[in-house]
Amino acid sequence: MFSNILKGFSHLFFPHNCLGCATDNLLNNELLCAKCLHELPETLFFNNAENPVEKIFYGRLKIECAASGFYFTKNSLLQHLMIQLKYRGHKEAGEYLGKLIGYQIQNSLRFKDIDAIIPLPLNSKKEFIRGYNQAYLISQGIEQIISKSIFKDAVERIQFTETQTHENRVNRWRNMEGVFKILDSSILENKHILLVDDIVTTGATLEACGSEILKLSGTKLSIATVAYTL
Repeated sequence: MFSNILKGFSHLFFPHNCLGCATDNLLNNELLCAKCLHELPETLFFNNAENPVEKIFYGRLKIECAASGFYFTKNSLLQHLMIQLKYRGHKEAGEYLGKLIGYQIQNSLRFKDIDAIIPLPLNSKKEFIRGYNQAYLISQGIEQIISKSIFKDAVERIQFTETQTHENRVNRWRNMEGVFKILDSSILENKHILLVDDIVTTGATLEACGSEILKLSGTKLSIATVAYTL
């Protein structure tokens, strides 16, 4: 009874509401209520070979597996969560979404031999402006579920690139040439690396980073993102 009273006072002064619909009917430490969580459009890609994400990289990048957890559409709950994560400083959204992806990876036989996680690096200038790398936050959520180490500083993004939202595929690919550099090859060699990002569109940035990783001896590469754009 006493614990319930304390919980009531805590909720009064530190309200905990669903990040989707703002209801207070949700479990502790959850960001979405059961209704909003159910509304996230799951792709089921993690269990399916030759899914649309893997097809993006056909003939471009040698990958073992690739998948996104949810479909991304405009004016959707997932877009709202991404905005909160990338532009509103809501770091908890990144870890929460990473956990959701982690469970999908955990339940997939196709990703069972992952050795380590690399979050897609941000250029240091952009990371300073934002205050964090959203891919790293997502990776932290994944790590909690599949218990694989994150190598945050093994790869560096050595060039600052402006947002490519409005660029076509060819321009995105050109803009990514020479952007990434391996800083510590010894911890990546002979490992199956899971490269993590928030959203995959044309795949140009993931391709550029993945290509550098695959230059190392014995490395294998898989890709996981939270969202796939229709």
